[in-house]
Amino acid sequence: MTSLLRLSLTAIAISALLASCKKNNDLFVTPGPPTSASDTAGTLKDAATFPLGIAIEYALFKSDAAYRSTVIRQANNVTFGYHMKHGAIVRDDGTFNYAATDELFNLATNAGLTVFGHTLAWHQNQNGTYLRTLTAGTPNPGAPNIVVNGDFEAVVASTQNNWNVYNTNGATVSVGTASGEVHGGVRSLKIVNPNDNPGSQWKVQIGSDLFNTTINTSYKVSFWIKATAAGGTGRLSTQPTAQYQNDFNTTTDWTQITWTFSARDAQTRILFDMGAVANTYYIDDVTVTDASSVVPPNTAQVAAAVDTALSRFIRSSVTRYAGKIKAWDVVNEPMADGASGLRTRTNSSVTAGATDYFFWSEYLGRDYALKAFNYAKTADPNALLFINDYNLESNNAKLDSLLYYIKELQTKGAKIDGIGTQMHIGINNSTSGIETMFQKLAATGLKVRVSELDVRINPNNTVGFTPTAALLQSQADMYKYVVQSFIRNVPAAQRHGITIWGVTDKDSWIVNALQKTDSPLLFNSDYSKKPAFYSLLLGLKGK
Repeated sequence: MTSLLRLSLTAIAISALLASCKKNNDLFVTPGPPTSASDTAGTLKDAATFPLGIAIEYALFKSDAAYRSTVIRQANNVTFGYHMKHGAIVRDDGTFNYAATDELFNLATNAGLTVFGHTLAWHQNQNGTYLRTLTAGTPNPGAPNIVVNGDFEAVVASTQNNWNVYNTNGATVSVGTASGEVHGGVRSLKIVNPNDNPGSQWKVQIGSDLFNTTINTSYKVSFWIKATAAGGTGRLSTQPTAQYQNDFNTTTDWTQITWTFSARDAQTRILFDMGAVANTYYIDDVTVTDASSVVPPNTAQVAAAVDTALSRFIRSSVTRYAGKIKAWDVVNEPMADGASGLRTRTNSSVTAGATDYFFWSEYLGRDYALKAFNYAKTADPNALLFINDYNLESNNAKLDSLLYYIKELQTKGAKIDGIGTQMHIGINNSTSGIETMFQKLAATGLKVRVSELDVRINPNNTVGFTPTAALLQSQADMYKYVVQSFIRNVPAAQRHGITIWGVTDKDSWIVNALQKTDSPLLFNSDYSKKPAFYSLLLGLKGK
């Protein structure tokens, strides 16, 4: 599922489908009260005979003690809501940054939790800016450089023509001329920042003169940078309308950085924001060119470039955690909604202006998933590899399409060990649909996991909604029904667990990302247990 930390507007359009609002004509089996106080004592992980997981968010797990202790007490494994996805790791220049991912992994594993890898090949939450550079062709060599004095060769005294200092915060800006300070020619831009300002790159800013741009046209910025010490960082931004590149890292060697932005103004300037980490930086050979002026690549070139990007990300991530992460969602949400079939751009809703979408199937065809499974297997032959999708309990065509696709991939040699069913459901979901889904998934002989469970109590988005005791009990009944159906229909050897998609109602993606009035999780905002918690616990205990 999409992250609470970074969810594009496009995800709202698609994700609204995840909480099915299909009317239920089945009869719920409403549990009676516990026969004794001991029935509702204990933790979820102790009651479960299979892995019991909770999805976690980086900032909350790192900084909120109540959040963290609740997860550690109730779960034995976690799934990262965002911080193992392509968009969290891949930078605009195609390099990888695992700093936050490693930190969250270490926090979780040091607390005794195992981590489920999520996710390797998806059409959302990706660095689409980088991926689209692979498909847009190569820059036309005749496209002119529209930034003036990008090589810093024109000098007045000790400062640079056509470049202006906006913020210094104690930094000095001058010309680099010594050996090793220049990439091309005889001069470079030299920035000496004496102060660390974590998260505040804007505190040191050097900007170009304004240059003419065409609104909604893409422009590519390219430059070379080095620092006197390792560990430096920086970013690019624009004015008058502010747009921001992700932070880039610097080394003691010259490194080329590129960034593509879409102009929002008739005149634009670029700024080097270098205020976060104390260091001495050298910048040279800056170019800004019309990125829409390209030599189109041929189909084979595009496919090869996209294939390489998929391979690099999967091999890098799985190899990094080989032997530590035992199971991965390799392919996420491969099937379309409605009458289903393989997901493509043409059968998916994408909001205009979104940047985190990229459809691997558009360039690699039906075998993109085969490639993904093969790359993951090569990186860690011992890891369990899953395919994961949503609405399988409410869309039988989608469920059957997924099962057909799995067989197709297996026939071609894919190592698929299990199937994840997300189960973002509501209190009015059909129980017969849930039964049918688990029966069909179990019939594959593969491992089955409920990967992202939550239960909406206000699936029809009633205005001014307030949960009633009866609705809270209906939610509790549905949570219990899911776990009982899972146990009833999936043989013990195939049960790979259940993961709840969040901790408290206040941090649910449905409340924060979709901005719905709802209470879909097991804990209230103050971490007190809801009826849903106790019913799920009873279901795990077989009562």
